[in-house]
Amino acid sequence: MTVMETTGTSTDSCAAPEYQPGRRPDGQDSYTISEVVAITGLTAHTLRWYERIGLMPHIDRSHTGQRRYCNRDLDWLDLVGKLRLTGMPVADMVRYAELVREGDHTYTDRFELLKETREDVLARIAELQDTLAVLDRKINFYADAGRALASERS
Repeated sequence: MTVMETTGTSTDSCAAPEYQPGRRPDGQDSYTISEVVAITGLTAHTLRWYERIGLMPHIDRSHTGQRRYCNRDLDWLDLVGKLRLTGMPVADMVRYAELVREGDHTYTDRFELLKETREDVLARIAELQDTLAVLDRKINFYADAGRALASERS
């Protein structure tokens, strides 16, 4: 079983952003852990940890017991990466994964969790914009001071 957000026949198009072209081999839908490491940049340890804590769904295994990831798993890992970039705590990401696995009746809970995360991201963006404005003022000050010194020397 892999994680996928669906309602009947329609897929939640916001479940995971599209991968950049060329990141996956065309037509392939079965990957070893080392291939997933190469595609995602995550470590094998991180992938195993995600599975252990419930952030990843059950990962299929080959007849020899090796993990076999599919494109849906890669889509999920891409979403997890985006959630990490938002600063979402791991516990909230695991809760989100649990909600997805529980089914469509959890849409409201997922909505609320993602909405709260979005509000946190917007607050962080505002803080960063304020910080950028301070840096711009300082850069302009030093640029003006440098020009003034250069003109005094000439």
